[in-house]
Amino acid sequence: MAKFIIMAEEGERVLLDKVRDTLGLDLNDTELIFTGVGAINIIRSLQHLDRDSEIYNVGYAGSANFDLGTWVEVTEVRLNHPNVTYSEPVLKLSTLIPRISAKQAVCYSNCDFVLASEYKDCVFDMELAFIAALGFKKVHSLKYVSDNLSLHAYHEYTHGVE
Repeated sequence: MAKFIIMAEEGERVLLDKVRDTLGLDLNDTELIFTGVGAINIIRSLQHLDRDSEIYNVGYAGSANFDLGTWVEVTEVRLNHPNVTYSEPVLKLSTLIPRISAKQAVCYSNCDFVLASEYKDCVFDMELAFIAALGFKKVHSLKYVSDNLSLHAYHEYTHGVE
């Protein structure tokens, strides 16, 4: 089975050393793919991959209340649409526990940067729901909290997208 590390931006590459050093997870037998930020980039970058592939999504995420620098292993992902309610599946992810020691939480994926939310004990990103929705058999996700829903703090911390 092919294994891939999926990251949005080149600047997230520094997280691979943190994954290995902090969490003790060795991802040397995986191919690294940088997709770009957001849904369209995810679909274009990953549509050709075999659905039997094992996916490791590693990246930065925001959180309303987790401390900066916290590792979160995502257990399920949903879209974040705070202004409307409609029926939509919750996508369960494969977990690595007990192989690593990280906080476990839900991830809400968005089409834009989240600047405020009443959701607590979760993380926010812009890619994971779209990765999981593509139908891969095994998707793992490790998120590193880069900000507390502040675009300015995100930029200072990651030097990421503008």
